[in-house]
Amino acid sequence: MTPGGFARLEEELRILKSIERPAVIKAIAEAREHGDLSENAEYHAARERQGFIEGRVAELEDKIFRADIIDIKKLSGSEVKFGATVTVVDEDTDEEATYQIVGTDEADIRSGFLSITAPLARALIGKEKGDTVVVSAPGGSKSYEIIKVAFE
Repeated sequence: MTPGGFARLEEELRILKSIERPAVIKAIAEAREHGDLSENAEYHAARERQGFIEGRVAELEDKIFRADIIDIKKLSGSEVKFGATVTVVDEDTDEEATYQIVGTDEADIRSGFLSITAPLARALIGKEKGDTVVVSAPGGSKSYEIIKVAFE
C-alpha cells in the first residue's frame, strides 16, 4: 500500500469512529424514545447503519494493522512494479493513459489509480518502456505499448 492509500484508510476510520458512530448511537436513542421498536422504521434503519459502521471499522482496523507501506519515492528503475506510474498508448486508438499501480484498497481508475490485481496491471508488471502488452478485456483483446515508467 502506498503512504497516500494508508492515510486515506486512517482518515476514513477516524471519521467512522469520531463522527459516524456517535451520530448513529444518537439516532438509535432518539428512535427508542418513539416507543414500540418492532414497528419503528427509524430504529431498524439506525441499527442497520450501526451494523454497517461497526463492520467497516473492524475491516479498516484489520487492513491498517496488516498494511505493508511502500514508499514509492525510494523506488527506481525502468521496470514496471508496484507504485510505478505507467503511461501506455492503446495501439488501436492511439489514446494515451497514465496509471499508478497501487493496492486494491487504493484503486480508483477514474483518478488514474490502477489496482495491482487488475488485468492491465498484471500484464504490465515486469515490463519496460517500449514493451507491448496484450490484455484480455470484455470487448476482446487490447494491445498497449508502454511509453513511460516513472516513480513519483
